[in-house]
Formats: sequence, structure tokens, C-alpha cells
Amino acid sequence: MKRLYPGFLEWQPSICHDPVSGKALTDQYLALEWKRDDGAVMQVGRCLVDAGYVPDTVYLAVRRSGRSAMLVPAKGVGVGASSKAFAEYKRRKGDMYGHYWRVPTVHGTRELRTVHIDTNYWKSFVHARLAVAMGDRGCLSLFGTKAEEHRLLSEHLAAEYRVRTEARGRTVDEWKLKASAVDNHWLDCLVGCSAAASMLGVSLFRGAAPQKVKRKRKHVAYL
Repeated sequence: MKRLYPGFLEWQPSICHDPVSGKALTDQYLALEWKRDDGAVMQVGRCLVDAGYVPDTVYLAVRRSGRSAMLVPAKGVGVGASSKAFAEYKRRKGDMYGHYWRVPTVHGTRELRTVHIDTNYWKSFVHARLAVAMGDRGCLSLFGTKAEEHRLLSEHLAAEYRVRTEARGRTVDEWKLKASAVDNHWLDCLVGCSAAASMLGVSLFRGAAPQKVKRKRKHVAYL
């Protein structure tokens, strides 16, 4: 990334400490175009920003960005077996729910809408994708042939281990940081990217498109 986009690493921590620099960062990188193997050009559709560290600064940066539809604050929630699952929350008017993510309403407050991510689920999802054979459906692969280029990413992806836990009739893989691990930032980023893709409608599950039910009009006869 540093080789492809000079100055990337120097910009990286700025949004956490300076909303003005954060706007410059998002303006620069959210405008980038990415070319697929088939030649199609794509841009970032949804960018989640971890609001768990310095929420006030993140919220201010998002407000100033002018990209509130694309730039969304996010908080990771470690939903364990004994925790309350997202599906068990009482839904209020304005709440948004998706595949192991939810966006609580902030109606009547000055807060920004923040997506809450079930990190235990999405970490299991990411590791399951990495375990799929190359070329098979659902595979998550890394570009190139030089392993050294992905060493840091690989160390972060392997920074946690799962503990299968049962409680309240549920079985959940709860992820813990290894004692020997230094950082897991890129794992968190990949988890956020997976959830962001889900928010845009990306899914591994195929099926027939839901058919619209044609409702018959009811007629009232007056005598």
C-alpha cells in the first residue's frame, strides 16, 4: 500500500486525532478508483470508521467530511454465547438490522447513526473465507505471489484464537487476543470491510429473488 500510494502510512493515524486531517484523508482515498480483473472500475461504496477509541473525534470528522452516506461510524460488539444476540433486541422505529449488524435509531438526539457489528460472527466469517480453497466460491485470497508483501496482514489475521462457548442454548465462537500477539488492527479492518459489504447488499447466499405477492383489491358492496 505504501509503495502504491506514497504517504499512506503517514496519514493513517490522523483521523483519530485531527478531524481536519481526517477529512483530507477521506477526500483523498475515497475518491480513488479500483480496477477489477475484468476491467470494470469501482470506488469505495461504504467506509466504516471505528468509533470505539475516540468517538467524539470520529463523529466530528464524519460530520465535516460531507460524505455521511459513505462514511459511517462503527462499533464492534463481542456478542458472546451468554450475551444478548442482535436478533433479541426490541426493535424500535427507525432501527436498521442486517446480517449480524444493526444501526440503532438516534431520533431525538444529536448523535450520529453508528453501525454495531457482531465481531465474533464476522471474525469467524473472515477466517472461514480464508480457509476456502483457491477458486472455490466464497474464497478470500490475497494478490500476488510474494508472501513477504502480506506478512504484516497475516500476523494480524492470526493474532486471535477462537473459543467455542455454549450458553443460553446458543453456541458461539468467541475470539480472544493471543498473549504473544502485538496488534490485530488489520483483522479488525477486514472484519469491518466484510460488514460494510453486507450493508451494501453483498451476500454469499444464493437463492431465488423474492417474488412480489400481488394483493387483490377488496371491494365493498353497498346495498
